[in-house]
Amino acid sequence: MKQSQTLRRLAKATILMAGFGAVSAFGQFAASGTTTLSVTVAAEASISITTSTTTLSSTPGLFVDYTGTTAFTYKIRTTQSTGTGAVNVKITSDFAGAGGPSVATPPSAGDALTYSCTVSAPATACTGPVTALTTATTSVASFGADAKSAKAGNSGSVAWTLTNDPAYKTGTYTATATFTISAT
Repeated sequence: MKQSQTLRRLAKATILMAGFGAVSAFGQFAASGTTTLSVTVAAEASISITTSTTTLSSTPGLFVDYTGTTAFTYKIRTTQSTGTGAVNVKITSDFAGAGGPSVATPPSAGDALTYSCTVSAPATACTGPVTALTTATTSVASFGADAKSAKAGNSGSVAWTLTNDPAYKTGTYTATATFTISAT
């Protein structure tokens, strides 16, 4: 008999303890709750070249330099106090074909591919004309601390000029200009 009473008391104690555990577990729920949301906003930059093929043409006139414009849209956010940013360009593939124009090794002294820049604020445009290079990037635009573009982006363009040298052989020549953007 003592053993059955002990078992009953043990069972009651177990049920009672389980009940307390359930009550304390349900005590963590309420009609409302909160969480803290945290975000780290970093410096960022992106660029979209909106002129996929820039045709350089020599019109009107004979032996007038070839000109054309490449348009782009940029988005940027720089660090508040010490941030900087830049848009640069490099000729990553020179004009192909013997006897035609060349950025790296022009056929005549004074031949060059140059450009000038137009950009909307908060960018500062390059001081041109700038001679394009195959060996290094050259400046298109720069940004200071706390620069912020519009959500849809801001506009810019590069107006190219290629010397129209009579020494060039006739034909179609292509080169690739690669634009990069950075922000800190």
